[in-house]
Parts: sequence; structure tokens; C-alpha cells
Amino acid sequence: MTIEQFEDKNLAHYSYAILSVFSHEIVLIDPSRDIRAYLDFAEKNRAKIIGVIETHPHADFVSGHLELYKETGAVIYCSSLLAADYPHEFFDEGDSIEFGKIKLKALNTPGHSPDSISILVEYEGKDTAVFTGDTLFIGDCGRPDLRETTGNLSSKREKLAHQMFHSLRDKLMTLKDEVLVYPTHGAGTLCGRVMSKASSSTIGAEKMGNWALQQMEEDDFAKALTSELPFIPKYFSFDVELNKKGAENLSEAIKKVKTDRLINSMQDWEPLKETISIVDTRPVEIFKNGHLPNSINIIAGEKFETWLGSIISPGEPFYLAAENFQILNNLLFRIAKIGYEGFIKEGFILNYGNKQSPKINMEDFKAYPSNYTIIDVRNKPEVKERSIFDSAVNLPLSELRERLNEIPSDKPIVVHCAGGSRSAAGSSIIEEYFPDNHVYDLSKSIKDFPNKI
Repeated sequence: MTIEQFEDKNLAHYSYAILSVFSHEIVLIDPSRDIRAYLDFAEKNRAKIIGVIETHPHADFVSGHLELYKETGAVIYCSSLLAADYPHEFFDEGDSIEFGKIKLKALNTPGHSPDSISILVEYEGKDTAVFTGDTLFIGDCGRPDLRETTGNLSSKREKLAHQMFHSLRDKLMTLKDEVLVYPTHGAGTLCGRVMSKASSSTIGAEKMGNWALQQMEEDDFAKALTSELPFIPKYFSFDVELNKKGAENLSEAIKKVKTDRLINSMQDWEPLKETISIVDTRPVEIFKNGHLPNSINIIAGEKFETWLGSIISPGEPFYLAAENFQILNNLLFRIAKIGYEGFIKEGFILNYGNKQSPKINMEDFKAYPSNYTIIDVRNKPEVKERSIFDSAVNLPLSELRERLNEIPSDKPIVVHCAGGSRSAAGSSIIEEYFPDNHVYDLSKSIKDFPNKI
């Protein structure tokens, strides 16, 4: 038996291939929408993909389960509680899949979602590994608040938190200490809070080091699990529903997006002028030197998908502007991984802009910070952990567009985050809302303020 782990760092997503070297068959767990890596793995090992297991309908990425079914004929397995709209077979407690010398056994482990399952691997008669989906992470467990209003089966966070308590203790902690733990996410995902950077663990190690597996009363666990949860990106509920029915073929979906235009002048831009947002992915310095109206500067960095899906609502059309065609094409695949490719009105290369963003006078700001309205676009737990400016108004980036009317406009506005990328997006949003005011992006200069002011 071979277990191959695939990582999508931008989404902190792990997927898996379980290969029987005896029968040359593969079962995949929680695959990404881009299925090329799995097909390549199968071809390299001269094996056939016979099954795809979904541990639950994912909120933070679009799965490739339906395309794999169409491409390979593999059976899709999921819990009967999911009520999937794609061709599937039920995989609940007591059910198993056998191929070669491998037996996969289903465990119903609600908590992150009411329809979550874990998959226990038995090899040559011995339990060797467990794929825990978003139930058990390395150092943490799944958040319980993503299915309160979404999916065929919804459930309140308090109920799911109590279910998580029992799933961890009655199902996963009863496994032998040496059983390997393979989660669907690592550090950086918003499906949990305090994950380790490790990509795998063991049941024994998690019993020792994972806060969620320590001895405590059920009510205390539920209270801890439901407190100080991360924000929920706008796209999460959309992806749950999309995964429940299955996404369109990736390459076919991307082909529908027009991406051959170059904007080098106002004349080039004129035919496209509309009052819809432009997601301008170019570096901050280029953006501030010249950009188009209605632009949001969401930099093409590591967390691009997360911030795109947190700022732009599902169904909201937008233009996609990039520095060159290579970046543009790469971003199309990344956007498709959260299912937003259908909302792109058009993608283009941008070498022009008739708007500039002002540069802040740092000496004046440091000397007279009270002369400015300071907007902190970090998330609430970050502000609680470390407040930088006493007078700052905290408007998290994910909520900013809906709360712009809360910003005082009687002074110049300074926007900051923790490192610069979120303040780039935040200042560009505020700049459009207050066209007659001076809006400054503190950017990386926030590091000049290590102490509270």
C-alpha cells in the first residue's frame, strides 16, 4: 500500500491517493478541482482510479469528484446524510471498500458538519491510518459554525460542538496510538483555528498535544470550540452547495472566460466601462501609480483565493486585471478552485490607469496620528491580541464593503493591516467610496509601529 499526499498550499488543502500495489487500484480522498495530478499519479503507477471519497461537502474549495467520475468512471462515495445530487454510493458507519489488501471503513464523525465522515484504513488486517477530513486536524479540530444555514442538512454550532466532542472521543480516540492521522487541511485554513504546520500525525501524538483531545467536560469543550471563531468568507456557503451537486469540468469552465484583451490606453478601456468591480491583481506599487476606476487591489499572493472570496460575493460579476498573460492564466485556475470562474466578466492585461493613489507623509503621520482617521482591517482576534493604534476603527476586510458608511470622513484616512496585503485591498475599496478624501495605505510601514500608539 502507498499513501500519496497532495498539497494545495494556497488553500492549505491536503488530498490523498491510496494505492494498492497488489491490485493496481486507487481510491482518492477529498480531491482538488484540478484533477491532473491524480491522473498523472495513476498513469505513473499504471493503476486505475476506482473510487473517490468525499468526507463532507467542502466550504473552502471546490472538489473534483464529479469530473473524476466522468473522466475515470470511479465511484463517488459519501455519507447518506449529505443528500448529494451527483451519482454516488452511500458510505456510512458499517460500510467498507475493499481493493487489493486494503479495506477502507467509514466512521460517521459529525462536528465540523452534520454529514462528516472519517475513513479508517485497514491493511492486511491491521488499522494503520485514518483520514479525518475536517473533523480532526493536527493540533486542532474543525470549526462547528459553517453549516448553520447551508446544505441539505444544517445544524447549529452548539449542537455540532457537542457532536464533535463525541466524534473525537468515541470514534477517533479509541483507535490505537500508532494509527496515522491524515487531515484534509493544515495551518492556514479557515476551517479551524490553531493547526500545526505538520501535514500528518498519529492518534497517540494528538492525544498528547491536541487541545481538543485533552480531558475536559463536554460543556467546557463546546464553549471553547464555539468561542473566538475565525470569520467566514462569503464564498463558503456557495462552495458547500456547489460541492453538493458537483462542479463543471475545470478546463471547459475556464475556456468560457474571455482573456485576450490588453488595456494600454483609455481608448482600450472605453468599450468595457461599467459600474462593476475590477479585481486588479497587480503589485501594490504598480496599482498605486495608475489604476482604473472601481478597482480593488487584491494582490496575487498566497491567500488570493481566500480574499477574493471574502470581498466579492457569490454571483457578483467582476473584471480580472493582471500584469501579464502567464499570471492571468494561473489566476483563472486558482479562482476556479473556489468556483468563481463563472463570475469573471472578462480577464485582461492592464498597462494603463488614470487614477493614482496618494503617498502618505510618514513623518507627519508619526508626529500627529490624531490628525488622521485610522482604519484597521485586521480580523477581530488579531486586534484583541495586539492593538496598534488606540484611536483606530476596526473594520475587518471581509466586512469592509458593507460597513463603509461607518468611516468618519472629516480627516484624511489611513488604512493598515498586519503586513500590507490586506491594507492594499482595504485602501483601494475606501478610496473609491471617498473619492474627494485622501486615503493612504500604510502598507509595510506598519512594521515601523512595534509598540502601541
